[in-house]
Amino acid sequence: MIRTFFGLGTLDSPNAFFTALLIGVFFGLALERAGFGSSRRLAGIFYFRDMAVLKVMFTALLTAMLGFSVFVGLGLIDPATEIYYMKTYYAAYKIAGLIFGVGFVMGGWCPGTAAVGLASGKIDALVFLVGAVIGSIGFNELFPVIKPLYTWGQSTQQSFGEPGLAFVHKSLCMSKPAFILLFTLIAVGCFWGAEYIERKKSGTGIYFNSPFLKAFSLAFIVIAAAMFLFPDLETGIPRDAERVSNPLYTSEQELLKSVADAEDHVEAEDLAAYLYDRNPNIAVVDVRPEAEFLAFHLRGAVNVQLPELPAFAEKNKDKEKIVLYSNGMTHPAQARDSLFRMGYRNVYILTDGLTGFVAECLKPASLRGEPVSAAEAAQINAWREYFYGQEEAVPDESKDGAMLPPNLPGLADTEWLAENLKRMGIKIIDSRNQPEYNKNHLPNSVAISCESFRGVVGGVPSVLLPAEMLAEQFSLMGVGPDDVVVLIYGGDKVRDAALISMAFERLGHKNYVILDGGFDKWLAEGKPLSTDLPPAYRSVYPVRKDADKFTVDYRQVLSHVKNKSALILDVRPPEYFTGQKSDEARAGHIPGAVNRAFTEDLLNVGTYFALKPKAELETAYAGIIPSKDAVVVVHCRTGHQASQTFFVLKHLLGYRNVFWYDAGWTEWAARKDLPVETGGVRNEK
Repeated sequence: MIRTFFGLGTLDSPNAFFTALLIGVFFGLALERAGFGSSRRLAGIFYFRDMAVLKVMFTALLTAMLGFSVFVGLGLIDPATEIYYMKTYYAAYKIAGLIFGVGFVMGGWCPGTAAVGLASGKIDALVFLVGAVIGSIGFNELFPVIKPLYTWGQSTQQSFGEPGLAFVHKSLCMSKPAFILLFTLIAVGCFWGAEYIERKKSGTGIYFNSPFLKAFSLAFIVIAAAMFLFPDLETGIPRDAERVSNPLYTSEQELLKSVADAEDHVEAEDLAAYLYDRNPNIAVVDVRPEAEFLAFHLRGAVNVQLPELPAFAEKNKDKEKIVLYSNGMTHPAQARDSLFRMGYRNVYILTDGLTGFVAECLKPASLRGEPVSAAEAAQINAWREYFYGQEEAVPDESKDGAMLPPNLPGLADTEWLAENLKRMGIKIIDSRNQPEYNKNHLPNSVAISCESFRGVVGGVPSVLLPAEMLAEQFSLMGVGPDDVVVLIYGGDKVRDAALISMAFERLGHKNYVILDGGFDKWLAEGKPLSTDLPPAYRSVYPVRKDADKFTVDYRQVLSHVKNKSALILDVRPPEYFTGQKSDEARAGHIPGAVNRAFTEDLLNVGTYFALKPKAELETAYAGIIPSKDAVVVVHCRTGHQASQTFFVLKHLLGYRNVFWYDAGWTEWAARKDLPVETGGVRNEK
């Protein structure tokens, strides 16, 4: 049997789009070859000069009608399920036909031929298409007003159980084969009449009474007459033989009965039991896009896209059940019906989809409206642990989302994090080195080095990666754009967490905090630790290329130096600023820069390092930066240390115009065309 994209429910699939593209190419080629790239020729039919439109259209109609009828008669296409039909609205069609006809005469084009004309370079075709686009937009905007007109005069006829679906042969009280023969005879008469008119009017009509036209006409008439050999063109040939050879064959009535009797559903509790018990006779299929599947799916499910389901069903036809699910039920239901028609009787859908499953099986007992027994509560807890993975990874739905810290971006204290540790929407990133993380870490935290966010860009080493690469990294880590991210550092390396924060800044992600005191403070306070690796699911982090308004390059810095339009704040240690030490091509600093080492912002509490109190930092920077509105460019050697100062100035102290020269002294020193100063430390206004 021939399956159509509509019948498979895959009209929006890549294969369908590619097929449509091929059909469009050949359709356009046929129209061009028929001369329909000329509005004069198209309009010629209304003046009886050129009947090409009538001949081409009738040829196309006959070919489609006879070809489709043959396929239906042979049982290769099921007209009830494989074809999309529009309902019939007589009054609306009359008005639309009148508008279309007037437009055709005045413009000389219809939409399809106008596209061909445009491809041929016709200006009038372009004007026509522009008008068509404007008209389409107007129709869309006015549709709520004109909808009654659009659906005016609906047919009372019913076909395939669908009211309002009318066919011409039924309206004429004719059998379908009789109508096909009648229409073919009319078309053949039009062919002969068109040739005769062209011969009389314009001296063409070269095929009139020719052997070709006679053979052409006879072939169509013979094929049309052959339609009487098929018993029923409405439903195709009887399939008793197929029922015998294929016991899985089902009729539409059987399908409807299974739906009416709810035989196509599997309840959430039953599916949970199947999966929890690892029933080998059950195949559970997640039909959502891969990104959603990777973000979260039922344990034991496999991800199969809709176009691939027939092959999967064939491989698993001996399973007791194939259960399809998505977030809801629409796509699984459509897919199940398509597979059912193909003969697969073991396909089911999950009642209320994944959303219903979570509500029925994974919602904590304490949050349910009705009381549950101890046994039911134990079952729920067992399912939650099984489907959510490790116990620490189970989101606590008793807290709808993370209670946001007071300042975002900013610092978060350990008490806030301890209270929100299991809330949904919290992502903890540990910037310590791998051995330290492996020894112990915060529950559910993910380890990644800040160096993973840097690379060679534009020939400069150790600069922050482009937004696309950062978004991919966050996707691999399972970070979502709405997550509250907590950055953890070890020892005095606040700068490691701050550098990762610059990656979030580049993507416009403002929901992040740095844990005040870092891991060492958390450890000293005896708060929860773990050695387990958290379950990680891939997310889809969006790329925002316009969020980075704070990174500057050497050209902008040089302009500030020449115009004295910004304060250049060098946060390297003093000996590197003065030029006494150097790890780069040249020693010294950017002319006019002032120096305050990033380490001066840190406080050694004893068991951990933290940023100094805000009041102390305010006083220190007030002696360097003229005002909160002053333009400040912070830099170090590679942007690493400067990221900490950027965080302090921008998010703790509220300086409004802070910029980050990421490439820093590494790039500046390497460029011989850029000026350099050496000498004493400058940190005054």
